[in-house]
Formats: sequence, C-alpha cells, structure tokens
Amino acid sequence: MKFLYKILLWTIIIMAAAFGLSGYLFVNFVFETALEREVNQALDDNSILQFAFETAALNVPAKYDVLQDSALEQIGARLESGGQGTGRLLRLSSEEKKSLYVSDGFVEDTSLLESITEGTRTWQIIQKDNHYYIRTGIVVNALNRNLYLETMEDVTEVFEERAMGFSVYRKVTLAMLALSLVVMFFICTWLTKPIRILTSATRKMAEGDYSHRAKRVSSDELGQLTSDFNSMANVLEGTIGELKEEVRAREDFIAAFAHELKTPLTAIIGYADLLRSRKLDEEKHFLSANYIYTEGKRLENMSLRLLDIIVTKREQIEPQPVAAEQLFRYLQDMFAGNTEQELIVSYDEGTVYAEGNLIKSVLLNLVDNAFKASSEGGVVELTGRKLQDGYEFQVKDYGVGIPAEELKKVTEAFYMVDKSRSRSKNGAGLGLALCVEILRLHNSELKMESTLGEGTCIRFCLPDKKKEVPHEKEEN
Repeated sequence: MKFLYKILLWTIIIMAAAFGLSGYLFVNFVFETALEREVNQALDDNSILQFAFETAALNVPAKYDVLQDSALEQIGARLESGGQGTGRLLRLSSEEKKSLYVSDGFVEDTSLLESITEGTRTWQIIQKDNHYYIRTGIVVNALNRNLYLETMEDVTEVFEERAMGFSVYRKVTLAMLALSLVVMFFICTWLTKPIRILTSATRKMAEGDYSHRAKRVSSDELGQLTSDFNSMANVLEGTIGELKEEVRAREDFIAAFAHELKTPLTAIIGYADLLRSRKLDEEKHFLSANYIYTEGKRLENMSLRLLDIIVTKREQIEPQPVAAEQLFRYLQDMFAGNTEQELIVSYDEGTVYAEGNLIKSVLLNLVDNAFKASSEGGVVELTGRKLQDGYEFQVKDYGVGIPAEELKKVTEAFYMVDKSRSRSKNGAGLGLALCVEILRLHNSELKMESTLGEGTCIRFCLPDKKKEVPHEKEEN
C-alpha cells in the first residue's frame, strides 16, 4: 500500500473513532440528563400523590378506627382519574404488599415493591411492549396504616430521542468522514509530494540518470531531506564520474602498456630474427644488436618505473633529515656529462625532511623531462628555496611547453604529450606518475605551470618536520 493511502486510511480510522466516541458520549450525556429530569419529575409527582392520598384519607368519614380497603380503592380510583391525560398509572398495596388498587396496564412485577422502605423514594426503569416507564415507589401513612404507592410514567419519548440522536449523529459522522476523506486526500497528496518527487528521482538515478535532481517543494523536514538527497546525488555523481575516469584511465593504461610492450618487443624480435637467420656484415650486425640493446634497456627502465609506482602505493615512509646541498650536488653530478642542455642550479642551504633516495628519483625525473622538452643548447633551471613551513624545489625549462588541456593528464601512467618525441628518448610516460606517488607519501604534490612554446615550471614543497620531532621524543 502506498504511503499516501496509509496516511489517508489511518486518518479516517482515527477520525471515525474520535467522531464515534464523542458522538456516543454527547448523545448519551443528553439522554442521561433528560432521563434524570424525568426521574426527578416522576419522584416529585409521586410525592404529590402521597400528599394527595394522605389528604384524601383524612377526609374519609371516620366510621371505623382503621381505614377500610374499600375506601382505599376509592381514593386510588380518584387519584388515577385526576391524572388522566398524563399517561400515569398507579398501584396501591396493603401492609402485606397485596394489591388494593391497580391501574389497567400496570406491570405485575413486584421487585420494586419488595425494595420500598419507609422514608425513601425508590425508582427503576422498566420496558413493556416497546415502551419505557419510570416506576416509583413510596410508603404512605393513612390513619395508622402504612401502605405502598407505586406509579408508572411513560418515558418512551426520551429513549426515542436517544435513538434518533444516534441515528442523526451516524449520518452526520458519515457525511463528515466523506468530506474529510476528500479534504485529507488533497492534504495527504500535498504532504507526500516531496516523497513522490524523491521516489521518482531515486528511480531515475537507479536507471542511470545521475544528473537528475529532486525539486524542493517545501521548507520543512521533507524539504531538508530533498536538499540532503540532492547533495548526496552530487557526491554520488562526482564519485561515479571519478570511477568512470578511473576505469577509463585503467583502460588507457592497459592499452598504453600493451602498446609500449609491443613496440620494443617487435623491434627486439625482428632484429633478433635478422641476426639468427642470416649473416650480416659488421656494421649491420652492430646496428641490429644496438637496437636490441636500446629497446631492452627501455623495457627494463619501464618495468623498474612500474615497480617503483606499485611499491610507493603500498608503503609508508619515515622522513629523515637530509641536507639540501647533498640532493643538489647529486643532481649536478648525474647531469654533468650532458652536452646538449645546460643545468643551472641554485639553492638555499637547509635541511629537508624526506626519504632521500625517493626525492632524488623525483628530481631526476623532473630534470630529465625538462631536458627532453628542451631543444639542443637549452637551459634548465633547478632551484631550492627555504620557506617558513618547508623547503620548495622548482624545475623550470624553456622548451616546447604543455597545452593547458593536457596538464591534468601528464601525471597519468603511460601518458605522453608527444609520444614520438618521448619514445625517441627512451621515455615511457611513467616518470611523473612515479613522482606523484612519491610526493603523496611525503604529504606533498606537484604544481605545474606551462605555456605552449615557452616552457614549463614544476614545483613541490616538502613540509618541515623539525617541530614535530621533539614533540614525539617527549611523548616517548
């Protein structure tokens, strides 16, 4: 059952119960009030009859010391005739509770008679032939005789009014419930509109439309839920976009990896087959062996870089203090024999907190890439600056540059802006990917600025751990 119908059903059930209970209490209260009024009226009439009977008994001629039964019958008959038109019936009983005078239609039941005592007024409600009566009883003193006077008055109208009240209230209740059903349907439809919108949005997102958003139509908790849902959808869409991008990157990685393997392997197999299938002169033999060696070294370099990336993704490091001068001298020595480009080094003396060999690998890759991007005779600048919160390294070249749309992709494994140029210099597109992973372990990242045709500037900053070391020692 839909939530709308559940709300509607339970609302109608509660309203029906409330109307029914309140109607019953109201009608019953009116009935009891009217019945109490009739009972008091009947008891008052009974008292009046008592007084009239005792007065009539005093006016009877005193022929005997005791009032005779015949005289009592006459008094009862006169009392009944005096109440004609009122629907009142009476019964007069002797001391032995034997009937002396009974009106036609008076009930034969003596239960009330047995309970009458002197000084009290007794009454009860009885039903006879679809009519309701109030029967009252009282003790009458007449010339030293204690007699019992009972009356019956028709109160059927009070009970009929109660039945009519219940009937009318049922009809009114049904009409009110029908009207309430229509009104509550529209109210519930309006209240549950955000839920239906969220349900539709969820269904569309489940079908793959992650850009769909739910429209906020209220400012209450459901409206807040809609906003939270849209925020969740934004995060989900971003996450799915990242996953798709990651899948695409992995597919590109596999394709590039297969291609990078195929190219050198094809050359190695081809030249190896040439060497084994025919006898070559010394020059061709040397060229063939040199191709095999060159492509083999490229495969070796690529496998080592891949292994480094895998290792850096799994391991954690403990930074150690390393003199900045040591890193820059190492790089100067490594590229001292380069005659095609010039490396200009300038740095501030200081201490770098890092894993020395990994940072050397980062700087080697950055400088090597700068040389590959520079033309013959170009200049590559390597600088180091001591900052307040760390040490910054910067590698700048004045070479071909990188297009703006390619900057975000150059750190992906096997991605190369100029594939022919990179392969000609034994590049595989793994250097920057390795640098990113190493710097991630050092809580740092690459920042690149490049202009096509003017050059590229890459920098990163290693955080200063000097202040944290004493704190750790104190804890130990």
